[in-house]
Amino acid sequence: MVVVVQRGWTLLTAEEFSAKVLGAAYLVLPIVGAWALIRELQFGAKTEKMAHVLADEGGLPVDNLPRTPGGRIIREAADAEFPMYQAEVEAEPGSWRAWFRLSCAYDAAGDRKRARSAMRRAGKLYE
Repeated sequence: MVVVVQRGWTLLTAEEFSAKVLGAAYLVLPIVGAWALIRELQFGAKTEKMAHVLADEGGLPVDNLPRTPGGRIIREAADAEFPMYQAEVEAEPGSWRAWFRLSCAYDAAGDRKRARSAMRRAGKLYE
């Protein structure tokens, strides 16, 4: 980040307009990067906190799905268990616990985008 800021300042103090624009962009990049890093760390910390609460309550989904020799979950097995977690969320849409378990089911099924979305929803309900 220090090098990016130095390069940005060097370009910002140059005489050409295009160099100044590029220098300003160089100075904005570390800010955006720091913001994204902080958000990801907060997301991870909240997810971990929710997982600890569920673990203490005995509410974490059991990881008993069959795996390939490489360690990946067999998708058909994850897809077979998915409706159970989806029904739980439909029955209790305001439960962060249900959304957390649904997120785990999405992740097991290989749908990372929906898993993160469901985990964000769980986090909002947890607050």
